Parts: sequence; structure tokens; C-alpha cells
Amino acid sequence: MDNKKRAKIIKGFITLYILSFMLFNWNDISWLFNYRAILGLLDDFFTPYPSIEASFLVNNSFYPNYGPNQNNDNKAEFVYTDKENSLEISAIGIYAPIVFSQNTDKKVLAKDLDKGVIVYPGSVLPGEKGPIVILGHSAPPNWPRIKYDWVFNNLNDLNIGDSVIININRKQYTYKITQKNIIEKGQDLASLSLATNKNVLMLVSCWPPGKNIQRIVVQTALDTI
Repeated sequence: MDNKKRAKIIKGFITLYILSFMLFNWNDISWLFNYRAILGLLDDFFTPYPSIEASFLVNNSFYPNYGPNQNNDNKAEFVYTDKENSLEISAIGIYAPIVFSQNTDKKVLAKDLDKGVIVYPGSVLPGEKGPIVILGHSAPPNWPRIKYDWVFNNLNDLNIGDSVIININRKQYTYKITQKNIIEKGQDLASLSLATNKNVLMLVSCWPPGKNIQRIVVQTALDTI
């Protein structure tokens, strides 16, 4: 048998193996061929939330240098830090930059998610009454750690009472997890909040990781010193 025939036979076996693998494992790998999943793994991830105000009726926007004078009876507790704007969850090994998205355009949000986790426009300041919503990608098991596609893969491993830290403007705020929910796409986040008159931090991602089926929402409350 000459080399050309041998090469054709080998290629045929490889092709047959790949096709057989895809056939028997299609449910697990089909997302790889989903154009929208490859672009963002989110699809309708953002559409239910045109702005946080729509759900929670708050009027403040959360941006790094935003500091209005308001009389709130729920003052933020913080310690000073040298860290840049970032999210820390030691229980699942997360340290990621916090990006402040300027609008709710999907293309803008997708680019921002490549840089870290994003604070969704309309979120309030730490200590203000209302929600801070932070969005992050999740990816299937063994997905390479490129950009921040993987950052919220393990949200479901968090437990009630675990700490979530956000560093904003050289100030560090600590939140404690109060509940964890799996919700349907498009379900109103406001329906999950048990204390809209307090400062609530929500971490949101796709569920299960890498698939556009449901959403996981981890809710936390600002810890006091």
C-alpha cells in the first residue's frame, strides 16, 4: 500500500471518528456551533433588563466618579484600599476587573464583558437603597481561560454567608450572600429581592454554564463593620 492510499484511509478513520463523537455527544457540544453562543454565550442575557430602573424604580447611575449628595439612612460601610475597581470572591477563586458599561447596547456590553465583569447601567452606589447588578460570562467545562468567558462558572458553588468583595474608587465593600436562585430567561430580577429598601448586590450569569437556558442569580447584602 502506497503512502497516498494509507493517508486516505487514515483521514477516513479520523473523519468517521469525529462524526461519531459529534453524533453521540451532540447535547454537550452543540453550543459550540451556536453562533450567538460563541459570540457571547448569552443571547437574550441582557434583553430582560433595559435598565435596572425599570425593575427597581431607582434613579441613580453607578459609575466610578459618581457621587451625588443624598441623605440615606443606609450608609455604606467600607475600608480604604489600593486596589483597582475589581470583584473578589475568595470562596471560588475569583478576582476580576469591574467595568462600568456606559449603555445597554448588546455590542457594547459584549465588549465590556471581555474585560471582566460589568456593572449594569442603572445600578446604584454601594450603600444606596436599591440594587447593584453585576453580570459575568460563564463557559462550559474545560473551556480555555481566555478573556473572562469563565469568570462566573462556579457561582452555584457559593453558599449562604460567603463573602463577596467589590473595590470601587479605592474603597472596599464586603457583601454576604443571602440567597441563590435559578430563574427563567426574562424573569424580572425585582421578584427576587427581599429588601429593595436596602443595598443589594446581585451576581448574574447564564445557567448552566455556557448554555442559554436559564439564569443563575446570587443575591448579597452589604455587610456592616
